[in-house]
Amino acid sequence: MNTAIMTVIRVERSLHTPMYFFLCVLSFSETCYTLVIVPKMLVDLVAERKAISFLGCAVQMYFFLLLGCSHSFLLAAMGYDRCVAVCRPLAYSSIMTRRLCAQLVAASALSGLLVAQLVTPLVFCSPFQASRQLEHFFCDISPVLRVAFRQNDAGEAVIVALGVFALMVPLTLLLASYLFIVADVLRIPSAAGRHKAFSTCSAHLAVVLVHYACASLIYLRPGSSSWSGQDALLSVTYTILTPLLNPMIYTLRNKDVKAALRKAIGKHKFLQNVFQERGQGEPRPQWVFPAGSLPFQKASPLFHEPFSSQQSFSKAMTAKHGC
Repeated sequence: MNTAIMTVIRVERSLHTPMYFFLCVLSFSETCYTLVIVPKMLVDLVAERKAISFLGCAVQMYFFLLLGCSHSFLLAAMGYDRCVAVCRPLAYSSIMTRRLCAQLVAASALSGLLVAQLVTPLVFCSPFQASRQLEHFFCDISPVLRVAFRQNDAGEAVIVALGVFALMVPLTLLLASYLFIVADVLRIPSAAGRHKAFSTCSAHLAVVLVHYACASLIYLRPGSSSWSGQDALLSVTYTILTPLLNPMIYTLRNKDVKAALRKAIGKHKFLQNVFQERGQGEPRPQWVFPAGSLPFQKASPLFHEPFSSQQSFSKAMTAKHGC
């Protein structure tokens, strides 16, 4: 579904706006986010020996942190976009330029890169017990720290620092954006106008609530260094189910995306039918027009077949008059 959204936004020119640019980047981020975890998880489901190397675990955690933290800051950038669209609609095009959108996406990626670059070496610098099992389906911070020999307050500090920077900072920016949105919408006198303004933010708000509800329960609660089966279930929600639900939330709540998807599907079906007919070896349709039915065709008493050019018409008149 994320691939379909990216393709439609790229092809459909009416969707070349800042909001859909961020949605395309978000879909790409969620696709990569899923590819970091799901393939290894599927292999472990069918494999007899479920194991991961030290280097493979470090690489998985690095990209998990990179994409996860970038996702949080990207949601904050999308919240700013919605704030400008609601509070400054007349100046929206001049404020949300291509350059600013690219800078916001780059800042989100750099934030995730910074977190991954600092936290991953800090987690894997401790000696690990090779005989201990990793009680999780991917290399998250808390399960990996539990396998280490030295268990002290450093693990708790790592998780708290990650949670504060990667979750609380973009969450604060999101709350500020939506406070401005609510304050501006409440000034609209008509109920229909308020509903229309809120509807432009409903899909983004739903994605934010799902993302931060699951992530906060794992990384921001007290004693987050301890791990349980409930945490694993929550991890399944925000690592596998959320990337699948987010495209559905945006498409079901957005008329433009639904119209573009229907248009793309209609074109695909038409081309598929055409190629199927060609593949079956059916003859190409032959169009037959009666004499005089086309604008350049005129019936001639000297010829049994119509002619369709000015040159043939001149030759016919020459033969008729003997000139």
